[in-house]
Order: sequence, then structure tokens, then C-alpha cells
Amino acid sequence: MAHLLVIDDNPEFREILRRHLEANGHSVTLATNGEQGLELLGQGNFDIVLTDILMPQRDGVEVLREAKRRWPDLPVIAISGGGWIGANELLGMAERLGADKVLQKPVRREDLIQAVDEALSANLKKQA
Repeated sequence: MAHLLVIDDNPEFREILRRHLEANGHSVTLATNGEQGLELLGQGNFDIVLTDILMPQRDGVEVLREAKRRWPDLPVIAISGGGWIGANELLGMAERLGADKVLQKPVRREDLIQAVDEALSANLKKQA
């Protein structure tokens, strides 16, 4: 079981992610924006961060940059539905900034679980 931090400003989407991840055996902590997410990261011991890109009070790009700066081995999965910029552009930028995986909203349960499993597996190989 991994401890995951989910950061998203949409309460319904956060809850969907939480339910899917907990049903797959993971422990989940939720944050409503990037600022709260970074604060929780500094206090906790997380195995993966899943962050939305477009959010108020520090967006997912800032979360990704700060997480990779402070915890370079911590896997980060970036999620976006786009917005005024397209989802492909935002997720491409997240990959260039070091996101380990990217997912486009709406996220299918199978894709979510696969991304988390692959990020955990890759992180274990790095540590070995």
C-alpha cells in the first residue's frame, strides 16, 4: 500500500480519485490547491503526488517544479483537462518539467491505476 497525495481544486474529481485509489489499496490524502498540497508534502511522507495543472493558489506546474526540486525521487503524476490552453499542451509542458506520468481528464479508472502502479514500480527500481 502506498501513501498518495491528490491535489485538485475540483471536489468531485478529488473524491473520485480518492475512491478509486483507496479501492486499489492505497492510503490517500487530499489537498484543494497547490499551496495546501506543498504544505502537506513538507509535513508528510508520500509515495506519489497526483496533481491537477490548472488550480488557484499555486498551480500544478508550481507543485511539480517544487516537488522535483525538494524531493527529486518522488513520482509526480500530472492531470489536466485543459482549459484556455489545451490539455495536450499543458501535459506536454508537465512532462518537460519532469512529470513521471500524465493523464488527461476525464481519467479512466484503469488508466489511473496503471499510471500509479507504473510510477511506483519505476520508483522502486530507482531505489534498488
